[in-house]
Amino acid sequence: MAEVFGAALRLGLTSFGGPVAHIGYFRAEYVERRRWLDEQAFSELVAVTSLLPGPSSSQLGIAIGARHAGRLGGLAAWLGFTLPSAVAMTLLALTVGAADVSGPGWVHGLELVAVPVVFLAVLAMRRSLAPDLGRLVLAAAAAALVLAVGGFAGQAAALVLGAAVGLVAFRAAHAVARGADRSSGRGRVISVLCVVALVALLVGLPVVSERTGRHDVQLAEAMTRSGALVFGGGHVVLPLLHEAVVAPHWIGEQEFLAGYGLAQAMPGPLFTFSAYLGAIEDPEPNGVPGAALALAAIFLPSFLLLGGVLPVWSFARHHTTVRAALTGVSAAVVGLLAAALWDPVVTTSIEGVGDALFAVALLGLLRVLPVWAVVPLAAAAAELAF
Repeated sequence: MAEVFGAALRLGLTSFGGPVAHIGYFRAEYVERRRWLDEQAFSELVAVTSLLPGPSSSQLGIAIGARHAGRLGGLAAWLGFTLPSAVAMTLLALTVGAADVSGPGWVHGLELVAVPVVFLAVLAMRRSLAPDLGRLVLAAAAAALVLAVGGFAGQAAALVLGAAVGLVAFRAAHAVARGADRSSGRGRVISVLCVVALVALLVGLPVVSERTGRHDVQLAEAMTRSGALVFGGGHVVLPLLHEAVVAPHWIGEQEFLAGYGLAQAMPGPLFTFSAYLGAIEDPEPNGVPGAALALAAIFLPSFLLLGGVLPVWSFARHHTTVRAALTGVSAAVVGLLAAALWDPVVTTSIEGVGDALFAVALLGLLRVLPVWAVVPLAAAAAELAF
């Protein structure tokens, strides 16, 4: 657990650029550097967490931590990855309030780091997951589908396409099934309990909130709903959070937009924006208790979803049919990440020739230096250059 927490903490301090960039950071740390899992297992977890509602990159980190060190390892992975930005957002809410720091050049430098990080991840995953012409064509088709449809629907369609092609084209390669990991009775019980608990929260919290009128219950209900019902993660949660806290006048429009600007400058998951909202809102609980409640409530559905899905997944992934589908899905994941490299990573970061040259220079640095060393260099250089 300590090892997982330390690795996740370093990622929580240096993983700038949003959910897509986080996949690149995670791959560099967990697959290449620490070798906790291989490319195939990593791509499978990317596919699973991409299809679940909630913060996909945080769920990916939790799943990797749980795979390496059990359920408490998943908790340690979440704490390490989430605490740096959560603490920073809470302190900013209590000190600078509605100030906006999204303009300085160092923030733009941190955005540009994501371009070479994701680019290198796409190249490495292509070599291992789409090494032949057939899977490379499938990856390209998946990328085109994501870009054409957009959003969660495009991602889901690309993964479904990969599974369908895998079932047809790659089934012969998996004619002999591996021995399945039989999930324990306790694992099945925990899986069912997690699903039941999530449904109970989504159904019960609104009832309790309406009957008691307690603001702490109202805040927990709003954040739980936002964390459970958003597909695509990251920026997609913003409309739900806006409806949850601005519409009932818990915070003002300017405070909300300022907090979003601050969150853009943070490493780690964008969902820690909830800590800022919980700390700065007008009704009590606010401050540190409000931040802690909002943060716990928005991430709780992710733990329950993973608790319900991962035990079933660990058993199903070894069957012949599933393995064939996963071969296609893994190639589709390469296409999904390649599409995300273009939109939103490149389209929102590269604003001209200068930005492009800066990103190429960062790519060269990443060939000789680790990511955690390149991130502060990029911020400092961009502050001077931009």
